[in-house]
Amino acid sequence: MKNFTLLGTATLMLLFLSSCYTEVILEDVFVEEANFQARQHIEAYDLWYVDINATDGTGEVPFMQRAFTLSFRNGLLYANNNISGIGKTGSGLGIRVGYYDAGSGVLEIDHDVDGLWIFDVYLVNSRTLELYDRRSNTSYFLDGYQSGSFDYDRVFYENIEYLLQEFDVWEKTYVSETGAINDFDEENYLQFYEGNGGTVFRSSIDEIGIPLSNIQWDYEGFYEVYDVQNDETLKTLTLDYDFMGNDYFELYVINDKTIELYHPDSGTVYEFQGRGYIQFLKSETGDSSKKRVKTKNPMMNVVRKRK
Repeated sequence: MKNFTLLGTATLMLLFLSSCYTEVILEDVFVEEANFQARQHIEAYDLWYVDINATDGTGEVPFMQRAFTLSFRNGLLYANNNISGIGKTGSGLGIRVGYYDAGSGVLEIDHDVDGLWIFDVYLVNSRTLELYDRRSNTSYFLDGYQSGSFDYDRVFYENIEYLLQEFDVWEKTYVSETGAINDFDEENYLQFYEGNGGTVFRSSIDEIGIPLSNIQWDYEGFYEVYDVQNDETLKTLTLDYDFMGNDYFELYVINDKTIELYHPDSGTVYEFQGRGYIQFLKSETGDSSKKRVKTKNPMMNVVRKRK
């Protein structure tokens, strides 16, 4: 009986040591795999769209708040901090904003302005990454795209309020021949910006084509961008005019510097082109520091009228 017990004990100890040894080996394999996978996934896509509305946490990483997209290329970090010009600036990657290294499931970014940041990297699915910053206890979620399949419509329509503010002035360039005469026909310039108490617009009836510095603003009021129930590709815009109430438009993006306003009440189509491009760079000072924040537009229950 003793012999069996000793043999059994010895066997159990060998099994225990063997399992411990195997566990160590597995841990080493895991670490090596994590090292490989972190860099592999980060560099797997040309562009990572920063889904700012999915951000989880109350803190902020400054350069994340400014970027619409990030790109990781051979240790260099690129960002698109503007909607206008996205897909063109830096061959689509944007401007270089820093350096990065990845290993053991960790991403280290040395930003030119904001300094060193370390993120835990988690693979949510095959094309979505979670970057967790322990310092601010905040997670950012990035959706991967190749350049040829990048969802520009998503970027423009999810962030259309930022596009409106990326130009000093929007100048009217087209009015449809069809449509009833209305007060808005006289408006040739629009400007959108953040003001005291909300989002502010100004309008002018000055002659088209004049220098921006010569524009005399005739009216100032608040504007609002709305989501439309059951229509993800439509936004609406209201301009609060005292003398004619809230003027309501369907808002469409033609390209990265041209918008269309369709006026359902009159059936008139207007196109406005941006003038005085405001480039948001890396700096934390002045206009170049404009950051994105979580937004939830109010919902409007209307049916698209523009065909």
